[in-house]
Amino acid sequence: MTLRAVGVITEYNPFHNGHRYHVDQARSHSGADVVVAVMSGHFLQRGEPALVDKWTRAAMALKCGVDVVVELPFPWACNSAPHFAYGAVQALQAFGPTLDSFCFGSESGDLNALQRQARQLAKIENEQPDDHFMRRGQTWPQARAAHLVDVSSEDAPDPALPNNILGLAYLQALEKLPQPAPKPLTIQRIGCGYHDRTPGTGSIASATAVRALLEQGEDVRPYLPQQAWLILQQASQQTGWLDSQRWWLMQQTACLGPVERLESLYQQQPGLAARMQQAALTANDGEALISGLKARHLTRTRVQRLLSYAALFVTAEEMTPLLQHPPSFLPLLGATVCGEKFLRQCRKQMSVPLAGNFSRLIPQLKRFYGSDSQQMQQALNLLSLHNRVARSYTLLLPEWQGASRHWDFYREPWRE
Repeated sequence: MTLRAVGVITEYNPFHNGHRYHVDQARSHSGADVVVAVMSGHFLQRGEPALVDKWTRAAMALKCGVDVVVELPFPWACNSAPHFAYGAVQALQAFGPTLDSFCFGSESGDLNALQRQARQLAKIENEQPDDHFMRRGQTWPQARAAHLVDVSSEDAPDPALPNNILGLAYLQALEKLPQPAPKPLTIQRIGCGYHDRTPGTGSIASATAVRALLEQGEDVRPYLPQQAWLILQQASQQTGWLDSQRWWLMQQTACLGPVERLESLYQQQPGLAARMQQAALTANDGEALISGLKARHLTRTRVQRLLSYAALFVTAEEMTPLLQHPPSFLPLLGATVCGEKFLRQCRKQMSVPLAGNFSRLIPQLKRFYGSDSQQMQQALNLLSLHNRVARSYTLLLPEWQGASRHWDFYREPWRE
């Protein structure tokens, strides 16, 4: 029997009851046999490092309903919504025609309304932004949302809500894929809002609220599946959770470096490198550093991503060519028994290699792309960045006791 799959795009930082609801609804709405998650690695879309490592987050998901977890590589995972969405849907399409649907959460829950907005948004982005909005000092997302409100009906989805924003980016990205693309499905987000820092009533809290409770030493068991909570506790004992103080010091150290180095960063803007250096001279914590860089036309997430690029020394010269092509490989983080059957079924038809064992990845890439091809060089460039990012993340774990910071080379994918 041929297994059919539905895709989800996730961060699971950490996996909670709302995520389990999404997985269950994706399987139910699609009628799929398998749920494939494309998950951000150690650094996330909003420019922040994850609470725990990617294998821990994958294990939480695989114990709670997901069948396959692959990593969305850093250039797409830690980027603006359009790049994040396009890289993720490309990763889903890489599995071939048996992954024939894709389910995302939205505040709206109305796919037809979101599709209409996505078409309106495509028209807007082909034109110059309205100077009226930009003179108010709005960010580009705010200006874009204002445009959409102007041309939408009163009952249209709110284009400024975070899951609607990503939903619109997914729908636009699907239009750019070679057809047939996975069929989009959406479910309405329930429980707390994406940014809510308190749980509210019920058993579903946002990941933001869960992390805030963990920082305060509060009990998060009501908001996580039992198996996910046990895995999270085990990780805290083995490597520890993210030490945000270490992260802010890495960022500050980078900002105190030469201005010329800061000017070479990906998504850098004229004059901002000097401001980064000046802010680092006086900031006493991460919030002060962000505040020193924040401007009316810059979103907080844009600032956070720029600081991440500084700490990891991610340059425009490095990132721009990578983003012009789909991910050259997809790290496999784990699979259930059913997920392994699906992978055996579609492995030969996949458009990019699955990287399960990094010690054998370069020979695998040479067989797939050829030793001297441009695609092979692209894959090697992505691998170099991937390894640097993974090594850097280990510096943020207070209980790190690994034999080597080349983590991917000895961590096997999670298997049931």
